[in-house]
Amino acid sequence: MTLLIAVTAAVISTVIWYTKGNNYRVSTLCWMFWGASLMWLVDAVSEYIELCDEYFTPVPADMLNDAFLGVSVVVFALVIWLIDLLVHDPKGIFCKKVSVSGTKGVTENV
Repeated sequence: MTLLIAVTAAVISTVIWYTKGNNYRVSTLCWMFWGASLMWLVDAVSEYIELCDEYFTPVPADMLNDAFLGVSVVVFALVIWLIDLLVHDPKGIFCKKVSVSGTKGVTENV
């Protein structure tokens, strides 16, 4: 389930990057999701080698735990991407907002 969620997020972010360009540093998000997909693929292959046929009959509780883990990985990657977006500020929007509100406080105190 984690592999499915990570690959879905990777494909969606890649389609967004391909259609919209890299205006919002979406390529960083793509790299994070494809890296997570590769990690979960290696995990799935090693688990299949260990469990063989039992790999295809998971317990529902394990599937639910895997789903929560996959969603939390996607949310964590989005948070990291948002922080990266604010730090690099490709369009300068955050700097303008901070500098405008910073100058208001200076002029009011004078």
